[in-house]
Amino acid sequence: MSVSKRANRFVRFAVIFLVLIAIAAVTRRTLVLLWPAQFSGGQSNPAAVLDAGFARHRALTLAHILPGALFLGLAALQFVPSIRKKHLQFHRWSGRLVIGTTALIMSYRMNIGGPNETAATTLFAIVFLICLTRAFVLIRRKEVARHREWMIRAYAVALGVATTRPIVGMFFAFRRLTPREFFGIAFWLGFTTTLMAAELWIDYTRQRGVEHTDSAERDRANSVFAA
Repeated sequence: MSVSKRANRFVRFAVIFLVLIAIAAVTRRTLVLLWPAQFSGGQSNPAAVLDAGFARHRALTLAHILPGALFLGLAALQFVPSIRKKHLQFHRWSGRLVIGTTALIMSYRMNIGGPNETAATTLFAIVFLICLTRAFVLIRRKEVARHREWMIRAYAVALGVATTRPIVGMFFAFRRLTPREFFGIAFWLGFTTTLMAAELWIDYTRQRGVEHTDSAERDRANSVFAA
């Protein structure tokens, strides 16, 4: 039994949607940091408090969000079958680039939501690094299918940052809590939602006995690591 086309389309749409949210957020944040007078929206902007917090650490913020956007874009390509089959060298190289930017992304802490946010970002940073480490160990063992599952988990954690954006928007819309009160909650909800969705997708594909690799792809992986 194979995965339905409808399910595949839904997952692809959801991933693309979240990546676009992340890119839009990075674009907006970059513009506000570089040209605040033109793009901040003034004090009437409900996110003025957040903008001020990021502005106090402009260089650190840019050092985080720009590699982060690159990470999300390149990591999405890891799951494109044509890249894995026809451009395995790029697949391996881009994976290294992702790992290279991880330390910078996860070491950055913009504590707006207090201890609650710190707890969320710290926990899911550890989960993210565990998933990447596990994926690396499995691909070295040529266990491509299991490697893919752990990369799905890692990418889901990363997408959690994008998922928090509409959640933050909802909190702003209701205006019952301050950013310091709801920012940590938004991170917990965003990271948990995408990670749970990843587990559901992995379980769904397992139940259908989907093979995520074939002998030819495994042979190409062997040749790349032997090079």
